[in-house]
Amino acid sequence: MAREVACRKCKFITMSKICGNCKSSDLTPDWRGIVLIIDPQNSKIANTLTITKKGKYALKVT
Repeated sequence: MAREVACRKCKFITMSKICGNCKSSDLTPDWRGIVLIIDPQNSKIANTLTITKKGKYALKVT
């Protein structure tokens, strides 16, 4: 079973070897917490976390 990994640059969560958000290959399986962004333009959470694209993000990436 494939494991979800988080991008160290933008915290986007993916199951592939390249981040679907920033195209980075700097991914880690060591992350905590999830936030789902559906409408980044109107989301206060997305604004606070500086997220501009909808998707699934980790709250803490190590």
